[in-house]
Amino acid sequence: MGKVWSGSEDRLKMNRLSSRNNSQFSTRRQFGAMSSFMLGGLSVAAFDPMQQVMGATADSAAVGTPHVTPRVKRVIFLFMHGGPSHVDTFDYKPRLAKDDGKKLPFDLPPNIDAVPKLLNGPWKFKQRGQSGLWVSDLLPHMAKHADSLCVIRSMHTNGQSHGQAVGMVNTGSDNLVRPSVGAWVSYALGSAHPDLPAHVAIGPATAHGGPRNYGAAFLPAMHQATSVGSNGKPGTGQISHLVGPGTEREIKERFDLVRQMNLEHLRAIGSDRELRGAVEAVDLASRMRLAAPEVFDVERETDETHRGYGIGTKETDAFGRSCLLARRLAESGVRFITVSSGQVWDQHGNLESGHNKNALATDQPIAALISDLKQRGLWDDTLIVWGGEFGRTPVVQGKNGRDHNPQGFSMVLSGGGVRTGITFGETDDYGYFAEKDRVHMHDLHATMLHLLGIDHEQLTYRYAGRDFRLTDVHGRVVHPVIAS
Repeated sequence: MGKVWSGSEDRLKMNRLSSRNNSQFSTRRQFGAMSSFMLGGLSVAAFDPMQQVMGATADSAAVGTPHVTPRVKRVIFLFMHGGPSHVDTFDYKPRLAKDDGKKLPFDLPPNIDAVPKLLNGPWKFKQRGQSGLWVSDLLPHMAKHADSLCVIRSMHTNGQSHGQAVGMVNTGSDNLVRPSVGAWVSYALGSAHPDLPAHVAIGPATAHGGPRNYGAAFLPAMHQATSVGSNGKPGTGQISHLVGPGTEREIKERFDLVRQMNLEHLRAIGSDRELRGAVEAVDLASRMRLAAPEVFDVERETDETHRGYGIGTKETDAFGRSCLLARRLAESGVRFITVSSGQVWDQHGNLESGHNKNALATDQPIAALISDLKQRGLWDDTLIVWGGEFGRTPVVQGKNGRDHNPQGFSMVLSGGGVRTGITFGETDDYGYFAEKDRVHMHDLHATMLHLLGIDHEQLTYRYAGRDFRLTDVHGRVVHPVIAS
């Protein structure tokens, strides 16, 4: 843990390389061969940090003794892109219902495109389960698991716009390119499967930062996510460009050739972090050819399982396949899995129809995922995180919508290591500002790492002359939500 790489040393090596008068490429034939290699399909996968076929093995990560006792082995982040309304899902506000249509009794935050008129949502809240946790009728399937949920009601974050807030929830930065949470986990722990990546993004967004939200930034490129599908849909459920034409022997020979040329280049220039990462990426891709297709094939599941996740039903099929794939990946040793809904939870207008559509698509698959993890003995060592980049205002925007609200919103935790059937923190009487036991996005990230056995202050990476970490110079572990 706490492994530090020296970015400055690597730059010195590259500077020395550029001043050698091309001594490694002394003939046109050598230069041509290397150029062809570097422009070929597999070599692009090895060198391009935005390529999909990337992951991490335990040998390539900063694996070491955990800082604290791990409570979970993996994280599944259910990213509700766009920002679901907390006051219509998990943050019950009787005062909002009572004062519906009245003027907000305090000033709006800056940069809010809304009128200060309170808007109560159309969904009824009820106390659920033995715990009595308040959940609205918008999410009836998740409501059945109320006793398995931990709702943090006092979240706040940086960024009034989607781009800023999406960067915060996925990378810990609202304005700079930084490694994603999954990349940090991959760097710290590696994969628990020798032939699969540690970090997978299912249906990731192409907007609001796109690949940076699951990328590695200045961490070695092998730690960025292997992506499957895009914009809330898993596509074919398989990894693009993993299997090429030809016989098994021909494919193996191509991989062997690329690996050999990478190693020859590495020996020529000396130790280089990025090239080491390229060699490891090609090696992992070669191993994934055999292991990944089976793991990624959700059609191997029973008809009963498919029905549970809503696969085969138009409204739930895409997200159901994503959640089922997440379970298969979790079961196979992948450490960090992001499942994106697509940017659909952004109802500046038509709140009722928009949120109903989004809940219909995601609610049943999420509940099925929780049940499935429990049945397979995975729930106790898996952390589920549900939420968006921010919440929505309790005042109306336009005729029947809600604007962005990073000042106060909810995130839901479930699974191993957290107290369940509880809420933590509070917003004000209308759900606008986080007031009691405030939890910043940095605090949530620190808590996620803590549950994985990682001290967020000790997991660092040296780059550009300083030690970086996921939580920058901020963050605290929210111990009250952690089970004793």
